[in-house]
Amino acid sequence: MTVELVKASASDADVVWAARVSTAGEGSLEDVGGDAERSRGLIRYLARERHGSPFEHTSMTFFVSAPIFVFREFMRHRIASYNEESGRYRELQPVFYIPNRERKLVQVGKTGSYEFIDGTPEQYEIMVAAMTESYLASYAAYQRMLDAGVAREVSRAVLPVGLYSSMYVTMNARALMNFLSLRTHREGSHFPSYPQREIEMVAELMEEHWARLMPLTYEAFQSGGRVAP
Repeated sequence: MTVELVKASASDADVVWAARVSTAGEGSLEDVGGDAERSRGLIRYLARERHGSPFEHTSMTFFVSAPIFVFREFMRHRIASYNEESGRYRELQPVFYIPNRERKLVQVGKTGSYEFIDGTPEQYEIMVAAMTESYLASYAAYQRMLDAGVAREVSRAVLPVGLYSSMYVTMNARALMNFLSLRTHREGSHFPSYPQREIEMVAELMEEHWARLMPLTYEAFQSGGRVAP
């Protein structure tokens, strides 16, 4: 998985001035670089009391490269702007996802109450062989259609969801906290989530970038049980 922070207008100061306009009006911008402890206290208060709108005055744009099935889960979050590469307008490249050996392969339990455990070496080898065979066959079929003059938008229908795609995604800090609360599994979360590992890998990389941009907000998110305001 690849996650790059392309551009950002996001800092703890953005949260502070947005919140202080309610009491200071046009003077809210005058002390945004003031006392750090005062800013920490305000941000913690906003996060704790679920006053979320001040966190929306931020923007982060990420470039994400991941398998198509990750994007389909990602785009269920209707709190961001997305632009993904198009199989209608460009020939898709043969880059496919194969889990590493640390990926837990076996689901134990019933829907709503299950966990994943390690697979055996034999199961891992079966998975790799099956995925490789499927990927090679589907991409060969794709190429045959393209070579025969079939349109890209038709030929792509044979390609699997394990194919890598790429997109830009832009969201604010409040939306990102909501995404992270649902797509990461962390001890101490007030509302535990159990995401598929592959989208969690993307979420973890986004979280690293955001934590550096907004350390006070990130601290409040962590100490508050990873609940989006």
